[in-house]
Amino acid sequence: MKLSQLKPNSSNPRRISEDKLQKLKTSIESFEQMMEARPMIVNADMEILGGNMRYRALNALGYDEIPDNWVKQMDFTPEQEREFIIKDNVGFGEWDWDVLDDWDADDLEKWGLDEAKWRTTEDIDLDNFFTEASEVEEKEQTFKIILEYTEEDYNSVIDAFNSKKGSKEKIVAELLGV
Repeated sequence: MKLSQLKPNSSNPRRISEDKLQKLKTSIESFEQMMEARPMIVNADMEILGGNMRYRALNALGYDEIPDNWVKQMDFTPEQEREFIIKDNVGFGEWDWDVLDDWDADDLEKWGLDEAKWRTTEDIDLDNFFTEASEVEEKEQTFKIILEYTEEDYNSVIDAFNSKKGSKEKIVAELLGV
């Protein structure tokens, strides 16, 4: 089928960073069988309900035509379509970090699992995790905690902070119960 027959979902609630899009493109190029194993889901109007990011990646890769079995049409009610769009993107399970320790770290990252989410505590340099700041004017010693986030996670954290009152330090202290 022609890729142009598919219509991206104009109200798709998911975003993808350029970095993740690049990883998805690489994944599709190196393992096309995944597209058959997990086809894009469309409605009768050929609007994509599940697989909008794969559609974007295929477009970016220059695909004009794709095998028919990369797309599956479903006859959902409008309410079921909305439910499917959310449920298709919700991760119900959690990673078992101990099991992931036995996997090759480069493969995990290449396949899209962010290193910061699977790195074990043995890999974290705690000596450099907490950094002493220079003394402030009041001669009070301060410390800094540096956390790394993906852009999407960072935006979620900032939104959460903005929904609370007080300084970021007080908000964190409150969340930690200190």
